[in-house]
Amino acid sequence: MKTIKTLVVTATLATAAFGMVGCSNMSKQDRNTAIGAGAGAVLGGAVSGGSALGTVGGAAVGGVIGNQVKTTN
Repeated sequence: MKTIKTLVVTATLATAAFGMVGCSNMSKQDRNTAIGAGAGAVLGGAVSGGSALGTVGGAAVGGVIGNQVKTTN
């Protein structure tokens, strides 16, 4: 049962992350923040075994890292 919960949480967060990537009117920094938060949530959920705290913590850390990534252009 725990495996199903982890799979559902991961799939939901991945879908949300891919949905945010499609927003063409976002600035590069906003897009990087969204991608970082999505990736962080998926990784945080996977590492913590699907716990809500791990998922939210991963999203927060990933969002901050994504926000600070500097891109050329």
